[in-house]
Amino acid sequence: MRFVWAVVAFVLAAVLIGAGIAQRTFVGPDSQQTQVKIDEPAPFVLLDGDVLRTNPGVQTLIVRGQGDIFGSYGMTADMEAWLADSDYNHVTVDDDGSFAVEHVSGAEASDESDGGEGTGEEGDAATGRDPRGSDLWLDSFEKENRLVADNMQLPEGTSMLVAYDGTEDAPDDIVVSWPLDTSTPLAGPLMVAGGIVLLIGLVLYVLGIRHQRRGRGPRRKGPGPLPVTEPIDIAVLPPEERAAIEGSADTPKTVDPAPSANAPETEIEDGEIVDPKENDSKTSMRAKSPARRSRLLAIPALGLTALLAAGCSADSWPQFGDASASPSPSPTVIAPENQKPPAVTEAQAKRILKSVSDTVVEADAALDLDLASTRLDGPALAARTTEYALRTKLTDMAVPAAIPTDDVEVVLPEATDVWPRTVLMLAKSKGDDTEPPVVLMMTQSDPWSNYKVSNMAEMSADAVFPDVAASWLGTSLVPSDSAFLTLPPAELAPAFADVVDSGEKSEFYGLFDDLALNLATSITDSRQAVVKGLADKGAAKTSKAAFDMTPTTDEPISMTTLDSGAIVAVSLTDTETVTPTSSDVVIRFGDNAEAKALTGATESAKGVETTYEFQLFFSVPAQGSTEQIRLLAVHQDLLSVKVIK
Repeated sequence: MRFVWAVVAFVLAAVLIGAGIAQRTFVGPDSQQTQVKIDEPAPFVLLDGDVLRTNPGVQTLIVRGQGDIFGSYGMTADMEAWLADSDYNHVTVDDDGSFAVEHVSGAEASDESDGGEGTGEEGDAATGRDPRGSDLWLDSFEKENRLVADNMQLPEGTSMLVAYDGTEDAPDDIVVSWPLDTSTPLAGPLMVAGGIVLLIGLVLYVLGIRHQRRGRGPRRKGPGPLPVTEPIDIAVLPPEERAAIEGSADTPKTVDPAPSANAPETEIEDGEIVDPKENDSKTSMRAKSPARRSRLLAIPALGLTALLAAGCSADSWPQFGDASASPSPSPTVIAPENQKPPAVTEAQAKRILKSVSDTVVEADAALDLDLASTRLDGPALAARTTEYALRTKLTDMAVPAAIPTDDVEVVLPEATDVWPRTVLMLAKSKGDDTEPPVVLMMTQSDPWSNYKVSNMAEMSADAVFPDVAASWLGTSLVPSDSAFLTLPPAELAPAFADVVDSGEKSEFYGLFDDLALNLATSITDSRQAVVKGLADKGAAKTSKAAFDMTPTTDEPISMTTLDSGAIVAVSLTDTETVTPTSSDVVIRFGDNAEAKALTGATESAKGVETTYEFQLFFSVPAQGSTEQIRLLAVHQDLLSVKVIK
């Protein structure tokens, strides 16, 4: 019976192992691919997000061509705005699930975007627009001859752009691929189960052989004592035997009824009598033989099972990890109705900031104002203009500190789908604790321009940054004349200037916190130092100094906070004028190297005018709040030195 069960186990093991191997051997294709057919070439191909979401699973875009192939994805509305005056092929999905390709000319797109007022000159100017390096893309890729953008899961409202350099016709060999489920979670268990059943069958087989050998016959001793002989009737015997018996009748015959105690016992094994002493070693060896064979047969079975199990990938086993995972709670944030999308994502903003920092560092090293102007604007660019002019003549001046990008703590984008767009950021350096965090405002004027930093200042260690909306939600700009703040943004810079000029006599003095008042006091102290310096040089009677702080012509930039207040960025200039009191007096610059470098003179008969620029960030509370206007960050630069003529 053991042989029967062993055969059943062998057959079952073969079925299980064969089924497991068959599952891994006859696996179908691991992906589903669809070709995008482009009939009319154009410099760009825009694939709608629905094209990549035609089938479930992660999406892979494969583009083949000759040269450096560029691909990017972003918000569909942003991409269409960027392509507004360019020729491109728009790939969408028909109702039947097939791909439809529509050729859009630049003139048609321009007419739709500007209400039919587009001109041929605008279309010509757009020819050859390079998509590489644009801040508009959420992410981008570039490869030579073959571009593979894999593991994508484009959400609703996003699209994919494919091009070369914007001048050459885009590649037309475009394939969209989706993965197919080729996992065989039962293959591993089947092969392991088959190995176990195979091992059981081998054990049963060995036990059957052992039982059969033991069951061939019982081991027994030699013949027992012979029975006592009975008298023989010699009358019935032949004459010869009767004569022999009669001749020996006088000799008594006896038979040993039992063998001697010392006589060796004999055993019958396999039909022959064997001496037990000679058979001891053979019997021992034969008794051990079945166990040894069992072990020798079990080793290949275990090795086969281990080999099959080791050759199975994770797809060959059931996956229980996802089922046990439980989602963690997240805070509930309710977006306002008709909320616009944020201008940038957090990852996009960090990438833009890194590009801005790298460009400015390169411009600072080369004193290249044109390069700096690609990433700086407004007060920030004005400060770099003077900085470069000074460093051209004063070579020992230190290079400005780079914009930190190691740790971006705050990303506050404007929620909008039009231009210009503004983003506020707070960044600091991880490697150097002595460098203060930097608050900056950057703006993108149109779809084809990159973001430029207009305001940038260092945050005070005592300042507390207000609570702002999440980066994925965004916020809105506050109008300059808004009456919902303690002070309208347009009046903030004049109010602070009045505090500096008038001190405690200013009507706005009580509106500002201690940090702002300390800054005003330090500016006043620096003015007094100039007056005292003139007196120390004996020029108090022959010259006089005047000071005036005024807002610049740059509009304030204000962004809403969660408490209905606003972060407002303003810029002011503080002008210091030193003039002689008589026509016989000359104002000499002395050891003022900066004045000499910027004016190219060493003295002035009518006086000198020095202008400093202040970039300030304030947190302004909502109207009716009892909080004060808090100073967040400040940065001061020498803006100009002019000889009065």
